[in-house]
Amino acid sequence: MSFGRLERTPGPQPMSDINMTPLVDVMLVLVVIFILTAPLLVSAVKVDLPKAEAAPAADAPKFVALTINQAGQVFVADQVMGAEALADTLKAAALKNPDTEVQLRADAAVPYGRVVEVMGVAQKAGLSRVGFVTDPPAVVDAPATVPR
Repeated sequence: MSFGRLERTPGPQPMSDINMTPLVDVMLVLVVIFILTAPLLVSAVKVDLPKAEAAPAADAPKFVALTINQAGQVFVADQVMGAEALADTLKAAALKNPDTEVQLRADAAVPYGRVVEVMGVAQKAGLSRVGFVTDPPAVVDAPATVPR
């Protein structure tokens, strides 16, 4: 024997709408927080800077291109340089900007000793950053192999 009601009332149906009230509350709190913190993020000090006339800043080159040909001659900007002229040119570049880089392009047939001599002249002039310029190797397409 079972005890229970014979009349059954349907239970509450699930809600198919999204409750927007909590979402709106969170968004309003975020807006208030952003309104309060935005002026704090942009705190620029206003300064009235003095006016002065000065020579315009010279744009010093960021590098000096040195080329050593197969005969061992040194070129700067496509002009042949002797040892003294090279030293003077490099000293002038070091005085303008001590961080100037020497980009050294040496022929593959140049003896190592000649390259070291030029590097020594650059170092005596006050330029210690030397970069070696090379050509990338030629990429040869290998023949496609067909599996047997």
